[in-house]
Amino acid sequence: MKHFSCAFGAAALMFSASQGASQGTETSGMLGVELNKFEAADAGGCQAYFLFRNQTGKSFEGFEMSLAVLDANGVIDRLLSIDAAPLPVQRTTLKLFAIPDLACGDISEIVLHDMPVCKPQNETEADCFEFIELDSKTDAGLVK
Repeated sequence: MKHFSCAFGAAALMFSASQGASQGTETSGMLGVELNKFEAADAGGCQAYFLFRNQTGKSFEGFEMSLAVLDANGVIDRLLSIDAAPLPVQRTTLKLFAIPDLACGDISEIVLHDMPVCKPQNETEADCFEFIELDSKTDAGLVK
């Protein structure tokens, strides 16, 4: 099993800014993480496009996910550690992450198995598993 750190978030683009919600002590909504699409990388491997829809009422200064990438046979091929921060409140953020040396068509599923960092701005660490929703628009599932 290979272990890669893709904390470089190859390209980060911000979309749609709206309604400045106040930051409270409780999470008021969900944080959606969607595997939106795969694209073959020029140097081989696969680019994964993730959309983060932050409807929690909080901005996140730290948000890291540890993902297990399963190959076409359902066998864990590698672990990826991705850093998606910052995640502004009431915004949808697009982040791209490289999955080197694995063709997009050879990815059957991506499993969120750990969240080493989930830190709302100006607050202590939080348990993101309570309010995270996963979805995939690709042939590969994104699951907890």
